[in-house]
Amino acid sequence: MNTWQLPEGVDELTGDRALVFERVRRQLIDLYTNKGFGLVIPPMVENIESLLLTSESVNKKTFKFLDPSSGKMLGVHADITPQIARIDAKQGSDKISKYCYVNAILQTKADDFYTSRSPIQAGAELYGSNSIDADIEVIVLMLESLKLLAIEPIVLSLGNVAVFDALIAQEALNDEQIPALRQIFVKRSAPDLAVFLSNNTLKNADKFSALMKLEGDASVLDEALTLFKDIPKAKAAVQDLIQINANLSTAGVEIVIDLGELKAYEYHTGVVFCAYNENYSKALAQGGRYNGLSASFGRPRAATGFSFDLKFLTH
Repeated sequence: MNTWQLPEGVDELTGDRALVFERVRRQLIDLYTNKGFGLVIPPMVENIESLLLTSESVNKKTFKFLDPSSGKMLGVHADITPQIARIDAKQGSDKISKYCYVNAILQTKADDFYTSRSPIQAGAELYGSNSIDADIEVIVLMLESLKLLAIEPIVLSLGNVAVFDALIAQEALNDEQIPALRQIFVKRSAPDLAVFLSNNTLKNADKFSALMKLEGDASVLDEALTLFKDIPKAKAAVQDLIQINANLSTAGVEIVIDLGELKAYEYHTGVVFCAYNENYSKALAQGGRYNGLSASFGRPRAATGFSFDLKFLTH
C-alpha cells in the first residue's frame, strides 16, 4: 500500500476543483445569510449522546472512539442536523431561529444519498415554527441553492411521513415490527411488504399497501384524501401537501407527489422532500420536518431544513 493512498470512500479536493468548491461555498453562505440564516460551524467531534439522539441510522454511520482526556465516548459527526438541534437548545430562545452551515462530515459507510464517506454537507435549518410557511421557505431556499449551482431542470418530490406514522399509531405493533415495516418502506419493497402483511395482522393493511403506491402528480393527493378520510392525522398531512404544492406551483419546477417516501433518518416527523435532475442518478438535495429532535436536549422545538453534498455537486 502506498502511503499517499486515502481510505476507501474518502476523497479530497485539489487544484481547480478546490477553487470551484470554495467559490460556490462563499456564494451559498452569502445566499443563506442574506436570507437571515446565521452561519454556524459545529465541532467535528461531540459526546456520543449528543450526536445519536433518536436515530439508529445515524448511530450506524457514526465513528466512535474513547476520549483519552475525559474517558468519555465521543463521535465524529456523521450528520449536522443533530448538532443544530443542540445549538438551538443551547440558545434558549423561543423565537424563530435560522441556521446555515457548510461542514465536512464523516460516515462509516456511504449511503444512497452520499456517494462518499467524507461528504461536505451544506444546508439550512429553521427552528421555532410549525407553520407550512416554514417548510415552503426552506424548500424554496433549497431550490435557489441548486439554481446557484446551475443545476436545472429540477424535479421536486414531496411526501409526508406523518401519513405513515398516523397509520402506525392505529396498529398494535411491537418495537421490532415497527422498524421492520419502516425499513420496508425506506427500501420501497412491495414484495417485502406483502410478506410482512401476510405474517402480521394489521387493521390498515390495505392502506399500507396503497400508501407505497401513492406516487404521481397532484391527483394523487385527491386520491389520498379519500383513502385516509377516516384517519384525521393522515388526512391533515395530505392537506399540508396540498397547500405546499399550491404555493410552489410558480416555482418553475416539476412536482411529483410520493406519499410512500420515508427518509433513512428516523427523526423526520412531517413533510419530506427531495430534488432530482435527469443528469444525476440520485437525489441532489433532501430535507424535511423533524419536530422531535430537540426534545433530547430538553427544549422541544418545531424544526425543518435541508442539506446536500456540496463536494459532490461541484465535481
